[in-house]
Amino acid sequence: MSATQIAEHFDVLVIGAGISGIDAGYRLQTECPGRSFCILEARDAIGGTWDLFRFPGIRSDSSMHTLGFPFRPWRGDKAIVDGTAIRNYVTETAALYGIDRHIRFSTRAVRASWSSDEARWTIETEAGQRLTAGFLYMCSGYYDYSGGYMPDFSGAARFAGRIAHPQLWPEDLDHAGKRVVVIGSGATAVTMIPALARTAAHVTMLQRSPSYIVSRPANDRLGARLRASLPASVADGLARWIDVLVGSVGYSLARRRPATVRRALMGAIQRDLGPDYDVAKDFSPPYNPWDQRVCLTPDGELFAAIRDGKVEVATDTVDSFTETGIRLKSGRDLAADIIVPATGLVVRLMGGMELVVDGVRANLAEKLVYKGMMVSDVPNLALAFGYINASWTLKCDLTARAVCRLLKFMARRGYTSCMPRLNGLDVERQPMLNFTSGYVRRAESVLPHQGSRAPWRVHQNYLLDMMVMRFGRVEDGVLEFAKGPQQ
Repeated sequence: MSATQIAEHFDVLVIGAGISGIDAGYRLQTECPGRSFCILEARDAIGGTWDLFRFPGIRSDSSMHTLGFPFRPWRGDKAIVDGTAIRNYVTETAALYGIDRHIRFSTRAVRASWSSDEARWTIETEAGQRLTAGFLYMCSGYYDYSGGYMPDFSGAARFAGRIAHPQLWPEDLDHAGKRVVVIGSGATAVTMIPALARTAAHVTMLQRSPSYIVSRPANDRLGARLRASLPASVADGLARWIDVLVGSVGYSLARRRPATVRRALMGAIQRDLGPDYDVAKDFSPPYNPWDQRVCLTPDGELFAAIRDGKVEVATDTVDSFTETGIRLKSGRDLAADIIVPATGLVVRLMGGMELVVDGVRANLAEKLVYKGMMVSDVPNLALAFGYINASWTLKCDLTARAVCRLLKFMARRGYTSCMPRLNGLDVERQPMLNFTSGYVRRAESVLPHQGSRAPWRVHQNYLLDMMVMRFGRVEDGVLEFAKGPQQ
């Protein structure tokens, strides 16, 4: 057996060194001291999404009070910040707490096999390495890093300009003075269009249907006021909880009184764009608020670019690409030097790693999610899967704490494995994400499902999850524990 094939054993193996992976490393280090852990990262840098995406204007679409780590609060002047600032923050946090010393870069896990006889996972890497672990913690995100979703546009090969997908943005692409058409109206399009418009000759947002868009200040006025009058630790905690509660109340109101929230959102956009703008045509989605994500434009920058004539919104569908741009179904031609298909993500759990349990391949799409963090009939495995209506980090940190709580409970009782089991319970299978977004619908054959009752429900609610995951019983009759070989 060569040196690259020699298996190393860890108590916990974490996959992914993005925000959730660094959070997991911190929790393991502080709440489970003495346990060995290693973080495998397929890329050569920390940061995950915030290191991968480099398109113009990349930024957070939620407040850094909740997107940031609770153990290292964000104290910058802005609450909505650019991707570089987030990447630096995550990297600095990993170095500050020594988490970076546990990371192995350029190490892609391709297969994980569980053995009940040995009570451990064996992880194989793309380079042929083998590592074993008592517990596997997936922090690898939910989408394919190798490329985004690209519809099969008719005539795309005829286009004489450049086509640049936001997920694989070319470093040499200069959009200054160019005519740019961005296809899409989701978070990526809303993020990048104002940045492109600063130097481009003209930008068109081509959307098949509108999205809900809200404006909020980029500057951290709340944090600044709290820090000016309260001790830093108190101010940090208050700012975080205010953001959590405002977000929770807003989402709940949208689900309970969608017509009221819709009128408020449309009214705000009308005020931003002026009384003569046809808001009903370009900014009135055919669905209720939070049936899909609500997009954020800090300081109303998208609306300002539209008012200034730098950005035009075209609500139509693509008929075909032409040599000089895009022909729409309406017959109109959009001239373009650069076309940006901001058409979404490709959902891919666990980085595409194959999962095998006692020699049988596990298909996650056939599984149910337990507390939003484990899957039925798969032992000693946790998934970090954040919120879609709030900061990703909120749920991931709850999951990290719950994993540590579970590991300590198992150690006290002498258990070496655990897994959620239905045990004959009649639970209706439902989509894991109650969203109508295209990337969610395309992922129905990839994502696990949720159940119709607790603990199989996936709550998009931080307060409810906190009560269940931090204070609920570990031994709840659903988790099945076993004693086997000691690691």
